[in-house]
Amino acid sequence: PSTTRSFTDNDDSTVTDTKTSLVWQQSTSGSTETWEDALGLCEGLTLASQSDWRLPNIKELGSIVDVSEQRGIPAIDETAFPSTQRYYWSSTPKGANVQNFDFNYGRVANEDKSNSFYVRCVRGGQ
Repeated sequence: PSTTRSFTDNDDSTVTDTKTSLVWQQSTSGSTETWEDALGLCEGLTLASQSDWRLPNIKELGSIVDVSEQRGIPAIDETAFPSTQRYYWSSTPKGANVQNFDFNYGRVANEDKSNSFYVRCVRGGQ
């Protein structure tokens, strides 16, 4: 699988992934949130004149990771996604927990919904 991604900066605080057609919130939420709050934050977001934002599923989060050896930490294109933190919530349940994504190492973890992690919303797809 190729690790080359194609991101377009839309100059409106969003980034389009031209391979998946997903539109991403460019910056990270300013603080960590519980899972319930993360869902509400994305559902209530209006950005770039769009209001159909949502919390991404784990496959979608994984689609923006860059695990090429040159990338280092964080494992993401920092030009497209500046100030990326380590852990981000997904909308994907795993038993009683929810999956989150570790952008330091490009891997998935299962976490209790009451924990607090960062949020990056997405629109399109599904």
